[in-house]
Amino acid sequence: MQALKITDKVYWVGAIDWNIRDFHGYTTDEGTTYNAFLIVDEKIVLVDTVKHGFFDQMAARIKSVIGDKKIDILISNHSEMDHTGVIRETIAEFKPSKIYASMMGVKTLQEHFGLIENLEGVADGAEVNIGKETLVFMDSKMLHWPESMICLMKNENLLFSNDIFGMHYASNKHFDDEVPQEIWYKEAKKYYANIILPYSNIVKAFLAKVKAKGLAPKIICPDHGIIWRKNPQLIVDLYATFAEQKATKKALVIYDTMWGSTAKMAASITDGLSSKGIEVKEFSLRATNRSEVASEILDSAALIVGTPVLNQEMYPSLGDTLTYLKGLKKTNLLGMVFGSYGWSPMAITNLQKFVETMGVKIVKEPTTSKFVPTEEKLKECFEAGVFMAEEIGKNL
Repeated sequence: MQALKITDKVYWVGAIDWNIRDFHGYTTDEGTTYNAFLIVDEKIVLVDTVKHGFFDQMAARIKSVIGDKKIDILISNHSEMDHTGVIRETIAEFKPSKIYASMMGVKTLQEHFGLIENLEGVADGAEVNIGKETLVFMDSKMLHWPESMICLMKNENLLFSNDIFGMHYASNKHFDDEVPQEIWYKEAKKYYANIILPYSNIVKAFLAKVKAKGLAPKIICPDHGIIWRKNPQLIVDLYATFAEQKATKKALVIYDTMWGSTAKMAASITDGLSSKGIEVKEFSLRATNRSEVASEILDSAALIVGTPVLNQEMYPSLGDTLTYLKGLKKTNLLGMVFGSYGWSPMAITNLQKFVETMGVKIVKEPTTSKFVPTEEKLKECFEAGVFMAEEIGKNL
């Protein structure tokens, strides 16, 4: 296990998790990385650690740079366990004389791990000299935990951004200029949609704060995924765009089906939307994970949801996905619901009420079918799609 040189003073010493496929209910089909960074100046500094089970990878990479030397400073930008899971092992092995976290981070680390010696809080704007370099700390609260902070190497203008600007992507290619744009864009979008989206207003305020301070890092080192060295402004601009949550001419049709009736209705609604030039993403929740839906909802103008009725309730997969989406707090969505039933359509009415609690603006009454939809009913579904397309056009 060898470290990866980023600059003359900075090395990637993290771990690659090739096999993880679920991260808090978020599908990680491409695995992930737990990025940790070693700074070698007059003092040796480790920025963040890795998830439990990956200590040996990180330790071997650190030792490939410094041999048997100890670390002077350990920085914890974010207390979540994928970045602190081996903090006790790291302290025991490398014996740092100082451990820095945000003021709230100190409390969180103590709550996670008990009393940690030499743990010290750093305030927003605090500076620590490590030799020829100076580290500057800045709070990034709720991006995405209350104790999150970032750390800037002042002279090299290199930013350690913890979970901001990251992605879940495992590769032996570690830099933005080594990974095709279509790959990193897809993974960055998915990461933002599933993790950062609820805090979009905080993102806007954070980016304004960074701009006001005149910060324009030459390199951005997040705690997951690729390192931004070719054009780090790309990911900063992408976050600014995502945070605005501007709708495009796109609709998301999600549904589940018991005997195929709701699926037929979904297909006709999709055809109606498509006939008016709307891009449509249609997902059966039997085949699609909630995190893929979240990724696609980020730039959608409408959410159209369909369900059959099971035990007088919406289908369970709808409850799962909609509860997940509700927590992400996507704004600027139009909506309608549809579905098939056998005895009572009340579950479809209740589905609409739930969708409304998500902040979705319902613009059409539910389209329902008793048992198998007739040709006339499928035509009604098509016209519902046309109606929604026209509403999208009015709203853009």
